[in-house]
Amino acid sequence: MTLRIHTLFHTDYEDLSFIKQWANNHGHIINVNRSYDDDALSMPDSFDWLIVMGGPMSVHDEEKHPWLIKEKRLIKQTIDAGKTVIGICLGAQLIAHCLGANVQSSGVKEIGWLPMRLTPAGQAHPFLQDLPKQDFTVFHWHGEGFDCPTGASIIAETDAWANQGFVYQTPLHVELDTWVLAWQCHFEVTKESLAKMVVNGNNAIQSGLKEYPETVQSPAEIIALGNKYIEENNARLSAMLNRIAEK
Repeated sequence: MTLRIHTLFHTDYEDLSFIKQWANNHGHIINVNRSYDDDALSMPDSFDWLIVMGGPMSVHDEEKHPWLIKEKRLIKQTIDAGKTVIGICLGAQLIAHCLGANVQSSGVKEIGWLPMRLTPAGQAHPFLQDLPKQDFTVFHWHGEGFDCPTGASIIAETDAWANQGFVYQTPLHVELDTWVLAWQCHFEVTKESLAKMVVNGNNAIQSGLKEYPETVQSPAEIIALGNKYIEENNARLSAMLNRIAEK
């Protein structure tokens, strides 16, 4: 089955990365929306999946970024329509916000390749059966986090922040077997996209190194560890997306 995948971008330098490669390999159709650049948003009936990407802004920055209001409306409409929705970093926070959960500073910044573990709910979920049962290393870049939305299950945690991802199924559409999947971390980064993130986010890294040296890594360390961990994390993301697409 060919999927129509609608994506929401929030910066010029962050993109779908490995997700684009996965979609192209399977013949899926990708539509990119940059509402921050005045792109008109599509409606839920025109796509099968909605993927909401990351960005440096907060879900609460509606006054500075009024396009967030329209994005939130689309995310909620898509969830209510029973479509598959996937959120990454800011995207996960936007989904949590649209589901009524509180999004706020986590009290610590996580920027770099840091260990994460699945919760019991994460270990049991059918979409995540290809992920390790013990701690594994993923790429993080966030300073805000979310509470667990009502009806959702937290699927992963780190020592710094308990809520690193969740799954949610719309009660009105259980029979469709459609899901919402949200991750704070970035399974999707490639060497190319990671380099862009590091260059464009260098100021955040440098300030984070001063405030949170235990959970923020230097640009050189991030790039070096990326060479070690990117391939296995892309493979884990591919397995997740395959399971969702085949359900």
